[in-house]
Amino acid sequence: MVEEKADIAGTNTGNLRLRHATDQLSSLIFLSQSIKVFSSKWKLIRNKVDEILSILASLPPEIQASADNPTLSGIIQSIEETTDYSNSLAQKCIEHSYSGKLLMQSDLDIIFVKFDNNVKSLSELVNSDGFLLNGNYAIVVSRPGPAASRDDIKFYVKDLLCRFKIGRIEMKKQALVSFTEVIQEDERYVKIAMEIDGLVHVLLKFLNSKEAGIQEEALKNVAIICGFDAYKSVLVGIGVVAPLIRMLETGSDLGKELATRCLMKVTANSDNAWSVSAHGGASALLKICGSGCDDLGGELVGLACGVLRNLIGVDEIKRFVVEEGAIPMSIKLVRSKNEASQISAIDFIQVMASGNEFVRGLIVKEGGIRVLVRVLDPKSSYSSKAREKSMRALMSLCSDSIGCMNSLKTYSFMDHILHFLHDGEVPIQESALRAASWLSGTSDELKKAMGDAGFMPEIVKFLDAKSFEAREIAAETLSNLLVVPRNQKRFVQNDQNVNFLLQLMDPNEGSNSDRKVVFEVAHGWRSETCEM
Repeated sequence: MVEEKADIAGTNTGNLRLRHATDQLSSLIFLSQSIKVFSSKWKLIRNKVDEILSILASLPPEIQASADNPTLSGIIQSIEETTDYSNSLAQKCIEHSYSGKLLMQSDLDIIFVKFDNNVKSLSELVNSDGFLLNGNYAIVVSRPGPAASRDDIKFYVKDLLCRFKIGRIEMKKQALVSFTEVIQEDERYVKIAMEIDGLVHVLLKFLNSKEAGIQEEALKNVAIICGFDAYKSVLVGIGVVAPLIRMLETGSDLGKELATRCLMKVTANSDNAWSVSAHGGASALLKICGSGCDDLGGELVGLACGVLRNLIGVDEIKRFVVEEGAIPMSIKLVRSKNEASQISAIDFIQVMASGNEFVRGLIVKEGGIRVLVRVLDPKSSYSSKAREKSMRALMSLCSDSIGCMNSLKTYSFMDHILHFLHDGEVPIQESALRAASWLSGTSDELKKAMGDAGFMPEIVKFLDAKSFEAREIAAETLSNLLVVPRNQKRFVQNDQNVNFLLQLMDPNEGSNSDRKVVFEVAHGWRSETCEM
């Protein structure tokens, strides 16, 4: 009975001591917020006090109630003494009764160091052998519900930050997983996390961790935060690019993929391209893409091509990657067996060719037109998406070049387009229709060739398509083709063509939009007739 009373007394003493310390710390935070002088130094002190409160709150009840742990008692005593001294300095700052600015700045620096030492001492205690059973049994704050207040969310995120800092490896991993879950589901957590001093710095520190699991989970968090335009510049500003590039060079396969996803978001619209390039990012990405030529790592290679596509919006970086062999590498990737690599490489080629005649010439010289047309071969195994991308790339690559247009004709580009107009599924049919429209806006020679190949009967079918856009494109294409007299004769020789147009003109059958389409077709016919 006597022993039980002694235990209860010890427990009460421990609880009261800890409660007194936490009350003092909370009061100091409240008091310091009203101080108008040395505000930056007081903010640093408040952050340290917040860390101490988070660590103390995470201790399990049996540790909080313990009065016989000399190390913990010593730390609590140090915290109390530092807090008392801080309160006296706070009053002087509020009343402007301090002796001199330099002396007060020095005193505040000393306070900051003392609280920082308290944080380190608590962290060492929590992580010491035998304490908290390896740090995995600290109090776990429950995740707030969907209707949680801002204060509840902030308290939860601060608790996670505490675990990031003081937990053992497994606790850090669990905290990172929890953080990933909440910021994926509710962007309020992202906003509040970015307001908490030190959190993103801890995430960046984890990117350099020797533990692959911690690296990868931290990368997931960074990738989510990078998706917010308001915050990706903050991450770049505090140095996120360098560890991401190191991850590309030395990380695990998953780490490389996650790092590339981060860089994809960071470099959107060519933002931060110079920063990535300055850290060797372009070279690292080219190396990853080069590995895809052997059909390895398709998803990663596709992402790396995507980042390079963002980077080459800067002309100097485009020049560098071209000099480093990006063109032949991309052409090899188009020939690879991985769809993600193929599609990303086609996009990359299109962007490289855009607005640069010299680079466009190099792509043609390396056999780019032939490879892209081969993607359209119905006998090949390329996906519909790859074929749609290839059509767009070829239109970009071959515009305003008679030589390139002749190459398209030589490599059976028109035959493939005609095939997909006739037999393709709806998405690729629409892409083929746009390609046919593009061809019809070039030379009279190609218009004649299209008429001879049988394009007009296929185009006529689209005049009755469900999509108004498709009907307009078809009408414009026919209008272009019917400028050529030979195509006019061929068109009227086909009774089905004429009957179909008459049906669209019938007020009982066709709609106003149908008749507009027919007038568009007739416009090309009349244009040539007037010239004759």
